[in-house]
Amino acid sequence: MSGILVITCALGALMALAYRGVSLLLLAPAVALFAVLAAEGGPMLASYTQIFMQSTGGFIIQFFPLFLLGAVFGKLMEASGSARVLADGIIRRLGPSRAILAVILSCAVMTYGGVSLFVVAFAVWPIASALFREAELPKVLIPATIALGAFTFTMTALPGTPAIQNAIPMPYFGTTPFAAPGLGVLTALIMLSLGWLWLERRATSLGPGYGADAEADEIPRPDNAPSLGVASLPLALVLVLNLVFTFLIIPRMETGYLAESRFGETDIEALRGVWSIISALTLATLALIALNWTRLRATLGEALDEGAKDSLLPIFNTASLVGFGAVIASLAGFTLIRDWVVGVGGDNPLISLAIGTSLLAGMTGSASGGMSIALSTLGETYLEMGQAVGVSPELLHRVTAVATGGLDALPHNGAVITLLTICGLTHREAYRDIAVVAVVIPIIALVVLIALGTLFGSF
Repeated sequence: MSGILVITCALGALMALAYRGVSLLLLAPAVALFAVLAAEGGPMLASYTQIFMQSTGGFIIQFFPLFLLGAVFGKLMEASGSARVLADGIIRRLGPSRAILAVILSCAVMTYGGVSLFVVAFAVWPIASALFREAELPKVLIPATIALGAFTFTMTALPGTPAIQNAIPMPYFGTTPFAAPGLGVLTALIMLSLGWLWLERRATSLGPGYGADAEADEIPRPDNAPSLGVASLPLALVLVLNLVFTFLIIPRMETGYLAESRFGETDIEALRGVWSIISALTLATLALIALNWTRLRATLGEALDEGAKDSLLPIFNTASLVGFGAVIASLAGFTLIRDWVVGVGGDNPLISLAIGTSLLAGMTGSASGGMSIALSTLGETYLEMGQAVGVSPELLHRVTAVATGGLDALPHNGAVITLLTICGLTHREAYRDIAVVAVVIPIIALVVLIALGTLFGSF
């Protein structure tokens, strides 16, 4: 029991101190090592170098190209004037009153097309900033607006989404990314509509005005601004090229050499998503530079340098949380918690699966991490329970995916930390609205999904 108490206290301390703005680079390892010392009396150094740093380094090795390219792409969109042109174009077509919806849909289109949510945050931030300033909307709502479009319904609910959260259940339940499409669409509409309504209501209650950072965040209009078509093309290329590389080019490549020890003894399925995004972002960035060469020629080096620097703090913050989760998962008390959460819910496999997956996602600060623990432990059991009471594998798949998208967005979540860092805001300033649109509303949608699935089955 003491081990469980220590883990609970460590998670509470991490969330509370992160909310107060303490640097995660110091906070994550300190809290993790405190948990090791309190729960097991050590070994602290081994836990730090062999667990925390190994996991932190592994995340950086795997995902640094996405953070780097995403930050550079976003900075070049800003420096070329493309972000400002896109913002102006959206305002003209939708009107200032629809700025929040415009940002939500921009994020949704990109993430549903397979673009990493971290890349989306970097790319959309300058556009969202310009839109909110023009519409005189509060800056503090930008993180929640991006989170709603990128972290919620396109990640877990919409059928066919390429998000990893929609892919992990497939081998356990024998399903496809399009499992329970009708229920998925309905669940996505609940998240979108309720989240949008909340943000609009909050904008009204906060009143007009971007905030004290309006001048600092302002993206100047270049004298030779690109056309709307030129400004839009790089974003469209990211989306289209990602799909092309994912489904057409990379599957046809000869990649048997990946099984060699020097390449990590892996296969293309483990790398296809990352390779696709790296390729798409690289080509889209080159196209962005070529299309805006006269606008970027004088400041290209400076923009590339700033973009590269902008990628460092977000990835190290996120990687530190991955290391924290690895240390917590290595403690004996975590095994007891894992065994308990995956067994709650009684005889209804949907309730048991949803509660267990949600709690594990919240504890690890990772949707995919919580799902992987739950399914690797009792995935086959859930499938058998479902078959015994007539619950289809497709419904199990969709409930599992949606269940990961609630408690995972607690204050210590890596994507939340990254998003706030990109926007230059603190938890105290902006997390309340993130919690509503990315935690509370997805849980409401999950409850509706389980109720409809129990009554009508999968559709």
